[in-house]
Amino acid sequence: MDQKRLQILISAVNKDPEKLITSMNLDCDAVIVNQLIGDYDEKTVNDGNSDHIQPFSDYEARIISRREKGVGLSRNTALGASDHELIQFGDDDIVYDNGYVSRVIAEFDAHPEADMLLFNVKAQEGRETYWNEDFARVTFANYGRYPAYAICARRDKLIASGVKYSLLFGGGAPYMNGEDSLFLHDCLKAGLAIYRTTVAIGKEKQGQSTWFKGYTDKFFFDRGVLYHFLYGKMAVILGFRFLFKNRKEMCKEKGLLKCWGLLIKGVKHGSTIS
Repeated sequence: MDQKRLQILISAVNKDPEKLITSMNLDCDAVIVNQLIGDYDEKTVNDGNSDHIQPFSDYEARIISRREKGVGLSRNTALGASDHELIQFGDDDIVYDNGYVSRVIAEFDAHPEADMLLFNVKAQEGRETYWNEDFARVTFANYGRYPAYAICARRDKLIASGVKYSLLFGGGAPYMNGEDSLFLHDCLKAGLAIYRTTVAIGKEKQGQSTWFKGYTDKFFFDRGVLYHFLYGKMAVILGFRFLFKNRKEMCKEKGLLKCWGLLIKGVKHGSTIS
């Protein structure tokens, strides 16, 4: 099996790329976009806005360093620099299993009907959002649980769709998380065939969330902005359903109605963003 068919696209912040390649157990070609934010050790990273090739094992990583921030921007930069048949999105806190590349390629070969596959990656305890128990089509009814590091795609299909990551949501962006759900939403809207698979390829390292700071006013407002883009005219109703379902955890301090009011403000604000 030709391992060179797969290229992993990694979004990183203030990392030593050489150490990152080892710590993630990479076993295929890579594009690593390293965003240099705040204080960082200039001895272990290139100066901003550099681009070079770093060989490792039988592969090579294209290291793109930028003095910029925003996970969506990072993923778009990596996608634009990719050139392999299959691409895989990755984060700098994932450790991949031995043999994961062969599993990814084999699953695409077994399912030519799939433009995109969502693989199992074990999240750290308390941050689990999904675990695939079967192979099945992903639709508008069940796309919202998947992180970027689950996503692998046929590059030509993704590029042809014109879908890119939003620059509005996620780490380093104006609004909190939701960029992965919006990306998959747009892929479905563009007609890409997305499937989930039971194949597992790695695990998430232990660490703190880079975006979650508690159920603050901003959390509910930003969720409203996201819901505008995901659900349009149904955003307010589906926002209430989301809050009601999670009211015991999310709304115990502010109360359900106040949280919903903040979400509605976010929905209205979202409608003003082009």
